[in-house]
Amino acid sequence: MTPDLADISPDRRPRHIAIIMDGNGRWAQRRQLPRIEGHRRGVASVRRTVEEAARLGLEQLTLYCLSSENWKRPQPELDFLMHLLEQYMIEERTTIMGQNIRVSVIGRREGIPDSTLEEMDKTVRMSAANSGTRLCLAINYGARGEIIDAVRGLAADVLAGELIPAEIDESQLENRLYTSGMVDPDLLIRTAGEMRISNFLLWQISYAELWVTDRCWPEFEIENLHQAIRDFAARDRKFGGLLIEG
Repeated sequence: MTPDLADISPDRRPRHIAIIMDGNGRWAQRRQLPRIEGHRRGVASVRRTVEEAARLGLEQLTLYCLSSENWKRPQPELDFLMHLLEQYMIEERTTIMGQNIRVSVIGRREGIPDSTLEEMDKTVRMSAANSGTRLCLAINYGARGEIIDAVRGLAADVLAGELIPAEIDESQLENRLYTSGMVDPDLLIRTAGEMRISNFLLWQISYAELWVTDRCWPEFEIENLHQAIRDFAARDRKFGGLLIEG
């Protein structure tokens, strides 16, 4: 077993990993620190995970940064999260460009400060021509809202006479999702031991393998990412069918 996964063949590795980054607040509270300190330390986990994904040549990494339900949190915490996001977009540009990472953002833009949107958009534009790992950040994202937006788009086409209901199939809907043009996740990682999906990529993870760790997100290390990939590689994915033994 090698620490850099060189012993795992490329065809056994996930093309796309999605992560529900949970436990920042709990990590801080267990150490009698403010919740915002957990979010600050969580950024370090984002940095090392993104850099390792790029080093491994992962096709896509999607991170659940802010759910549409997170707006229920105290305003000071939300303000700090927006500050961290804006800061990340500015400070990580050199690394993003140097590692050939392409940044995408999915989710609704409502509620996000203009200054944060401006820095997000700038990073997305700057990295648009990069051909390495795609880093997709889910910000103000909710899968139910995503599906509703997709259905509204299809309904508008029907009303305009550009589409008939009988023509609507999975591919039509997929083309309307925020993730249009992206491959579906092969592996979904969740930290902090929670056994739920939390309204994340409900359509896209239909056949994703799930991997849960008790570690909170600020504790998530490269070794944990490697272990998740190793466990994925050891599984047999049937996609609803049966394995045929020769």
